[in-house]
Amino acid sequence: MYELAILARGGVLLTVWALAAGWPPGRLAARLRRDGWQRICPGAWAAPGKETDWRVRETALQLLRPRRVCRHGTAARVHRIELLTGPPPPEASRSSLPPEDVCLRRGLRVTTAARTVADLIRTAGSREAAVVTADSALSRRVVDGVRREPLVRYEELAAQLAVRRPGAPRARAWLPLTHPASGSPAETVARLRMADASLHPGCQPQVRTPRGRTLRPDFLFRSAGLAVEVEGYAYHGTPRAHERDVARFNALQSCPGIRRVLRFTAREVFTEPGRMTATIADALADLTAATGGGSRSA
Repeated sequence: MYELAILARGGVLLTVWALAAGWPPGRLAARLRRDGWQRICPGAWAAPGKETDWRVRETALQLLRPRRVCRHGTAARVHRIELLTGPPPPEASRSSLPPEDVCLRRGLRVTTAARTVADLIRTAGSREAAVVTADSALSRRVVDGVRREPLVRYEELAAQLAVRRPGAPRARAWLPLTHPASGSPAETVARLRMADASLHPGCQPQVRTPRGRTLRPDFLFRSAGLAVEVEGYAYHGTPRAHERDVARFNALQSCPGIRRVLRFTAREVFTEPGRMTATIADALADLTAATGGGSRSA
């Protein structure tokens, strides 16, 4: 009989592997208990001390059921696609999927990024949830501490949503609201709320400091000279990050053509969007009055 650690794959052991290697059921059960193996689900165990997170659980389930494919929220986590709300419970396919809609990523069988985003948009509970998901996949992001490139192209999403599936018509109407320059879920929601208030800034435009440094404010009403910055929950996570933020704020204010910078937290964007848009509208009115003209658009 082989030792259980040798039979395991990536720290996951299936009971059937141990039995096939000659372990008697009673002796196997005693050894699993004695050595501290952790039960993941019926028929699967995690090695002693191994963290049994969602990836380990999904790995075990796919080892038990080779046709299983991660979908929806679980696939989003694998691809590092941000969602407006926390990740939903794991979901796996209960019906066959076209081979071109399935891929192997981070050791798991999942729906492709394009199919995952299309599924999430079709089943989204709100416009904001749908566009946040699409923006995340369309843009370059740092997610879970990992910097990644864009996962899909707009044309790929359009092709997925052209297929007749429940929720596709509504999803197709939301797709044009996406923007590949969006840097975070909070930025996406802020852009949508501003558009609802007839405020249409440029997104992530280039500006230059007097010394030639290139910056990209989250939003810019260029004709009025108003920049708007949206800061995420963890933006000031360390003293160094706070110092960088202060330096960036000062540099942004020094750019020719920028007369004022407004800053909003993610919490304000999500919970008090009306106050955010009213503050922006008031600032635009003040700047316009000071120059004798202007626009509420970029």
